[in-house]
Amino acid sequence: MSELLARTLTWAEVDPLRHPFELDEYEAEELTGLVAPWVPSLDAVEALWFRAMDPVTKLLADRYGRWACGWNWSVGEGDVDGGVVDVWCCASHSVTTGDATAPLIVAALLEWRDWLEDLAERFSVLSPPSQSEVSSSPVDPWLWERACTRLVTVVADRSQAESGWYTHCKQVLGWFLAYNGIEEERAREIVESAIGGRFGSWTSPDVVVVDTVSSRFARTLDGNP
Repeated sequence: MSELLARTLTWAEVDPLRHPFELDEYEAEELTGLVAPWVPSLDAVEALWFRAMDPVTKLLADRYGRWACGWNWSVGEGDVDGGVVDVWCCASHSVTTGDATAPLIVAALLEWRDWLEDLAERFSVLSPPSQSEVSSSPVDPWLWERACTRLVTVVADRSQAESGWYTHCKQVLGWFLAYNGIEEERAREIVESAIGGRFGSWTSPDVVVVDTVSSRFARTLDGNP
């Protein structure tokens, strides 16, 4: 069920401007009631392991859009490896009863949404001005380098640089390029060329590594890998 995997999400699917979302008190209460019956039993969690929460993820995606698939992309070795959600750990630790677990799921969804909105704000601040807004001169590579440095740093911080954190880091850099109008396949090439295996699990990148990645990011964007 790849359609439920958060690591396959594109910027078009998570962009808050394209997918408005508001969870007032009434909607939160209704959602809690809808989610509770879909919370698996502990026996089911043990049997299904990392797929145990798929029915909940499908419910959220059907109701709000595919962006909601990231609700349980938790820090470290959770249901999905290497995310930024701190409220939810994993099905084996976070699931108890339906009534107790459902509010936790709603809180995790809100935390994931807050992260997406935070990224959108960062993208807006970090994006170079479009050439039509300034002149026909190329974008200063330093602007791309600065953006890469800040995005890598914030993802490493939010994910605590735990297991598999670099997967989401690559995704966020790809989202930033998509935000700036760069085609998905080209964005993937740029990110892979910049990172090139320099990040690892359980290791926060030091300044030298981040500087190297950011420099390659900017150079590759400028056509000089």
